[in-house]
Amino acid sequence: MVTFDGTVATDLAVDGTRIVAIGDHAATAFATFDETVHLEGRPLLPAFRDGHAHPIHAGVNRNELDLSGVTTVAEVQRRVGDWAITHPDDPWIVGHCYAPPLLPNGLGRAEWLDAVCADRPVALLPTDCHALWVNSAALALGNIDADTPAPKLGEIVRDADGRPTGMLLEFGAMELVERHMPPASGAKWERGLTEAMRCLSMEGIAWAQDASVTLDELEAYIAGAHRGEMTCRINNAFRADPLKWVSQRPTFAAARDQLELDPVASAWVAARTVKFFADGVIEAGTGFLLEPYEDAPQSCGLPNWTADGLKEAVRAFDADGFQIHIHAIGDAGIRMALDAIEHAEQQNGTRDRRPVIAHTQLVHPADRSRFAALGVVANFEPLWACLDESQLDLTIPRLGPERSSLQYPIASLAASGAPVSFGSDWPVSSHRPLDGLAVAVTRRNRRGEPVNGWLPQERMSILQAIHAYTAGSAYQAFDDEAGTLSVGSRADLVVLDRDITAIAGEDVPDASVDETWLAGEAVYRR
Repeated sequence: MVTFDGTVATDLAVDGTRIVAIGDHAATAFATFDETVHLEGRPLLPAFRDGHAHPIHAGVNRNELDLSGVTTVAEVQRRVGDWAITHPDDPWIVGHCYAPPLLPNGLGRAEWLDAVCADRPVALLPTDCHALWVNSAALALGNIDADTPAPKLGEIVRDADGRPTGMLLEFGAMELVERHMPPASGAKWERGLTEAMRCLSMEGIAWAQDASVTLDELEAYIAGAHRGEMTCRINNAFRADPLKWVSQRPTFAAARDQLELDPVASAWVAARTVKFFADGVIEAGTGFLLEPYEDAPQSCGLPNWTADGLKEAVRAFDADGFQIHIHAIGDAGIRMALDAIEHAEQQNGTRDRRPVIAHTQLVHPADRSRFAALGVVANFEPLWACLDESQLDLTIPRLGPERSSLQYPIASLAASGAPVSFGSDWPVSSHRPLDGLAVAVTRRNRRGEPVNGWLPQERMSILQAIHAYTAGSAYQAFDDEAGTLSVGSRADLVVLDRDITAIAGEDVPDASVDETWLAGEAVYRR
């Protein structure tokens, strides 16, 4: 039993939704309870919580053209071509989750997709969702040609003669094509939500932060709650648009407040957060850096906001009572996010705001102490903290060795007193907490390299890592009544098939979730 406080116990009692006894007191009460679960040596943990994910999108993706695990352009072409043949009535072919390293420098070309489907628009999203690879038909629908002006918040990748290659970087460029795609139907969202709930519960996840939703997607969650389909609590984050955020404020606040008046839906669904994208991603050269990229000395990346614009928007949504959640990857993006959070506190006064900086990839040493000082939750996706293909082929060559050695300072920020939470960014990467825990402990890739871990000073102990995926993410969620096994806590529990605190870190992914319990009710049994 993982209690974090050193308590050694083999028995736990739940009455209604709460843990009411641990240890000897629980053992003597068994005869009075309706159900007894014999663990037979299996460990009991607090249920996992995912501090940054996109569950409903991940569920939808699984019902569409899923390019997860594809390793070559030829295989992408084959799958697109096969989908076109088997779905002749689809007006668009939309694919998800190809790995950026399979493309030269992370950049694809329209003609490669034209070769297998030229009669309909094709749009493919990489795992990071910060780019769109399209064919010529999609470029034509978006009116994107050599004369198209550069968008304000993105980049149309072009050949030397100015012609677009078929690669659109960041939302301002992607939107030129995405606004022409047919909207998702209610039935599609319903199927996606059903799949998402199944996937989350079978991995022991009791709560997740959906890190970017539209009003339609929020309605899909609410409808799912009324159908009785929710088996995982979801807090939703509205995405603040740098060009439209002023008009978004009353809409977001009204949607949040209306949801909280619905007792059925609000038991499962909340919308108390606003998400900001400070920058893009280093793999695409759009993460915002303090110094230029090694492979592009003319560029420091692509911030999505001006520093003053982000400060004012964060201050405004903070004043509206929203939790702030900022995607920040590069060291300049992270500094800009910290500055904006500090500005909000100075202008709006002190309160329990628990702002979040998500991903927290490249933190300048001068900014590390600011997380604890400002009470900023450092949300990490621990599965990324290893020498995977994206790091080796794209990130490290673009950052150079000195900056590369500063990435994902998980243990350093935890030691500084900063609150740390874990997440997955699913479907960007695996939603299994057990996969992320293994990398947090070992800092090794799938091949077990390097033996001592990448930047081994940033490895965590298994108990620290479990804490970040349970109590740490519960703190992020303002859920102070969960995240630990203690008397009075809500009985959100997970039973594993083996004790992951007693095995080598690389073996943690071999474990399985046997049972998931929410508020004293079993929602999953293997």
